[in-house]
Amino acid sequence: MSVRLHPHAQTRLLERGATEEEVIATVESGTPFAAQFGRSGFRRNFPFNAEWQGKVYAMKKVEAIAIKENEDWLVITVIAKLF
Repeated sequence: MSVRLHPHAQTRLLERGATEEEVIATVESGTPFAAQFGRSGFRRNFPFNAEWQGKVYAMKKVEAIAIKENEDWLVITVIAKLF
């Protein structure tokens, strides 16, 4: 199984403060959930302990919304939540 990122997801990485490595780890070992339109979602928490947009956060939750293509996953968007 491989994990690829759609160009839309690549753009969202920078905007939302996630890394490609975090997204791949989320798909490979995160908690799966059902997403809209028959898509699959995956979520995973990561230690953050850093500043983002002027505020310090301890944790980051990464959510990847993906579609299955044969045996591979294509991530179409990424959401990062800091807390």
